[in-house]
Amino acid sequence: MAKRNGSAEWRGDLQSGSGSVRVGDGVFEGGFSANSRFGEGDDPQTNPEQLIAAAHAACFSMALSNILATAGHAPDSVHTDAKVTLRFVDGAPTITQIDLDTVGAVPGIDQAQFQSFADQAKAGCPVSRALAAVPEITLSAKLA
Repeated sequence: MAKRNGSAEWRGDLQSGSGSVRVGDGVFEGGFSANSRFGEGDDPQTNPEQLIAAAHAACFSMALSNILATAGHAPDSVHTDAKVTLRFVDGAPTITQIDLDTVGAVPGIDQAQFQSFADQAKAGCPVSRALAAVPEITLSAKLA
């Protein structure tokens, strides 16, 4: 399998410094700061947790689509939102929860079947497996 790349640079101290992140060979480039990571509000910059959420949503959607198609139920679409919760645990910032919310347009299956396929994707997608140390990963799966 191929290796994928990303890079980041931080300049300055934690509170007043700033960083830049690059995904792949420039597919996405953006800035991040202590405020975009730990603050509340509408900071237009990104942060590592948003990138993890996007990666998890993309991986899960692909895995679920593959599982469905392999079972003979090619989806019209699978849309997943992921929310990553960052909290302080024992004084250290820690990812404590990821909530996956997926909606699939899949002809010919019922909700129970869709939930079963979604559970398989949650257990097997590479990003879910990489994030296995996160104490809680929830899944809401609904048919469109």
